[in-house]
Amino acid sequence: MKRRNTQSKTEILEILKSSSNSALSHEMLQEKLNSNIDRATIYRVLNRFCDDGWVHRIVGDDGKQYFALCLNCGEKKEEHNHNHFHFRCLQCGTVECLENEIDIALPKGYMAKSFNGLISGYCINCS
Repeated sequence: MKRRNTQSKTEILEILKSSSNSALSHEMLQEKLNSNIDRATIYRVLNRFCDDGWVHRIVGDDGKQYFALCLNCGEKKEEHNHNHFHFRCLQCGTVECLENEIDIALPKGYMAKSFNGLISGYCINCS
């Protein structure tokens, strides 16, 4: 399904692209936006990006949702996965995707579809 490209979507996508490997919360995005995009629009755009496979959602140990641009996902929807850990720095608040993919050995009869893991501690700049 082709989606309409709006100024809000373009601005939010550009901010996510410029954040390199870091994930951003709704509040972080709102601070970086130069325009007056309301909270509901930001959430709607982020949820649409998740549904379309452009970004993935990370639920932090602080209860916030963070959004990161998908970098290593396949072009096809069925290849879209995020089976890697995320790291949240307790000092600076940075949330980033860790590149190492993981493979979890589940008990017989279980089949994993996706994994969302978070490690919290101190990043290389704060430790």
